[in-house]
Amino acid sequence: MSRGVPFGAVLRSEWTKLWSVRSTWWATVVLVVVVAGVGALAAASTDTEERAEVAVQTALIGFGVGQLALLVVGVLAVSAEFASGSAVATFTVVPRRTRLLLAKTLVVGAYCLVLAAVLAAGCFLAARTFTAVPGGVGPTDPEVLRTLGLQVAAAVLVGVLGVALGAVLRSTAGAAGVGAALVLVLPPVLALSGPRWAERLSQALPMVRVGQDAFFAVPTSWEVGTAVVAAWAIGAWAAGAVLLERRDV
Repeated sequence: MSRGVPFGAVLRSEWTKLWSVRSTWWATVVLVVVVAGVGALAAASTDTEERAEVAVQTALIGFGVGQLALLVVGVLAVSAEFASGSAVATFTVVPRRTRLLLAKTLVVGAYCLVLAAVLAAGCFLAARTFTAVPGGVGPTDPEVLRTLGLQVAAAVLVGVLGVALGAVLRSTAGAAGVGAALVLVLPPVLALSGPRWAERLSQALPMVRVGQDAFFAVPTSWEVGTAVVAAWAIGAWAAGAVLLERRDV
């Protein structure tokens, strides 16, 4: 019977769960306040820029810390069920656990995508309004669109990484702590520690990104940086799927 539950129904159920807990609303409020507030302040504090994409990237600076809220939402999408004990009932209804994890991932990914896109558009408007750029900050500028697109992609990947860590560790505090260390704490600490190997290691971590650049860490190209974050998210997700299938509960 449970194997016949349509995937669409599982998605709707996970979407309802996501918005039925206060933590999602609080995380959303924190993200909006940090990204919009810091972005507007950064844009207003930057009188002029030579290039439009640099002006936009300056306005996106709030995403650097704000993405932690998306990480926490991703973690809680999985860990909250283990903490409350409702995971047993969920696995009874949807015994194919990888399928369930995929539904959670798609729901969190959609949440991150929409929210990040709206906030990125707001940051674009702030840059266009407050920062003077020769030729203006155009919505069709390829470099501007790339900067905005990369920011949205980075936000989605951080949310997916949160889901993956929640599946691997099953502990909200543990997964959120490990995630914060990986994306925000360790990269700059290793970069500032001095040895070349530490710099290399920091570049191999899924550091949060602001537009096309790493946030307070050793610089990498956007291609390399995005690929690293994606690799971590996919690898951790695969590990979480395997562990979710093999554990008893």
